[in-house]
Amino acid sequence: METPRGLQNFVELMVEFVDNSVKESFHGKSKVIAPLALTIFVWIFLMNLMDLVPVDFVPRIASDIFGLEYFKIVPTTDINATLGLSLSVFFLIIFYSISMKGVGGFVKELTLQPFNTPIMIPFNFVLEMVGLLAKPVSLALRLFGNLYAGELIFILIAILPWGVQWMLSVPWAIFHILVITLQAFIFMMLTIVYLSMAHEKH
Repeated sequence: METPRGLQNFVELMVEFVDNSVKESFHGKSKVIAPLALTIFVWIFLMNLMDLVPVDFVPRIASDIFGLEYFKIVPTTDINATLGLSLSVFFLIIFYSISMKGVGGFVKELTLQPFNTPIMIPFNFVLEMVGLLAKPVSLALRLFGNLYAGELIFILIAILPWGVQWMLSVPWAIFHILVITLQAFIFMMLTIVYLSMAHEKH
C-alpha cells in the first residue's frame, strides 16, 4: 500500500481536525454533527477563498460576456448567503432541541430559565427568545462583516497606483488567508457548540 501524500494527506488532516473539534465540543450522541461540521468548514472556507481572486477579474468577465453590471464573486460578502447558512443552523438547533427534550421540555427551557417561577415566565420568555434569535443573526453578521470588510480593502487597494498595489495587496492577501480560515473555523465551532447545547437535557 502506497504512503499517502499530497491531497490525501490534506483531506485526512482536515477530517481529523474537525473530528477532534467535535469530540472536544459536542457532548451529545449524533452521527450527523461531525459530517455537518466538516461540510460547513470546507464550504465556508472555499467560498471565502474566492476573495483572493483579483476583485475586478471575474466581474469584468461577467460584464463583457454575460452583460452583468454588478457581480460579486465572494458569496459570503452577500448577507443573503450568510443568513441562509445561519438560518439552516438555527432550524437544526430547533429540531434537535425538540427531538431531545420534546415540545414541553423546549417550551420549559424558554419559559422557566433563568428564573424558575411562574410569575417570571414572560420575562424569561423574552430573555430566552432574544438569546435564541441572536444565534443566527450573530453567525450571519460576523461572517458577512469580516468578509465584506476584507473585500472593501481589496477594492481600495485596487484603485491605488499599480506600484503601490503590489506593496499592499500581497501582505493583505497573506493576512486574509488567516482571516478566511478563522471565519470558517469560528462558524463551524459555534455551530457545534449550539447543537451541543440543543442536545443537553435539563
